[in-house]
Amino acid sequence: MNIIVCIKQVPDTETIPRLESDEKGIKEEGVNFCLNPYDEYAVEEAIRIKERLEHIEETKVTLIAVGPERSRSALLSGLAMGADEAIFYLDPNSYRFDSFQVSNLLFRIISGLKFDLILCGKQAVDDDNCQVPQMLAEDLAIPQATFAVKIEFSEDRKNLIVEREIEKAIEVLELDLPGLVTVEKGINIPRYPSLTNILKAKKKPIRIISSKDIEVLSPKTDILKFYYPPERKPGKIIKGEPEETVKELIALLRQEAKVI
Repeated sequence: MNIIVCIKQVPDTETIPRLESDEKGIKEEGVNFCLNPYDEYAVEEAIRIKERLEHIEETKVTLIAVGPERSRSALLSGLAMGADEAIFYLDPNSYRFDSFQVSNLLFRIISGLKFDLILCGKQAVDDDNCQVPQMLAEDLAIPQATFAVKIEFSEDRKNLIVEREIEKAIEVLELDLPGLVTVEKGINIPRYPSLTNILKAKKKPIRIISSKDIEVLSPKTDILKFYYPPERKPGKIIKGEPEETVKELIALLRQEAKVI
């Protein structure tokens, strides 16, 4: 079985972003980058599937990333967890690619590969677009399931049983393979790579692709401006007797907050 995991490198969620002078991106100086947390769940799930099938059939896990040179560290993180190989579309300007450009690049890379299952994190925590996996599945004309919390194979391994959490219930889907699944937090607990596996990861194959091999299409969207959210105003503390404070609170909610 051949499993592909699409990953992305993102700024650490504890990073305090600073905007570029053109207000169309964030400054990378001093920013810690890491493997997208949801993609980490996808990598872990791929490795667990490989471990479950190792006595039944040979299984290979391939990582694919689109990004600038710094994204290599995200690939190495996934390889250290247990993935077998990686494909890296290297482009210094890729941090400004929109969802269409990334999904199209992934489509043209994956179209030339043999695969049974594609796993992705449900979304990237930097732009939160939640678009690339769905667009990729559509381009590949394969079934998809999103926000999975459990994945199992049918006995003949030709179908996939996927559980999704919905409001007050669990939805169960059955997909024909090949197919694509995006995974949700809680599907597993990602492992910490051992020092030995971190060293081994540096020797695993990473195939580099660039715009010389696959041309980047024009974007479908454009970033007009990044801006910081407005600061929250401090809350008000109303003091006094209960009857008086309730009247004042209601007046504030009506006249100032305008919520009643």
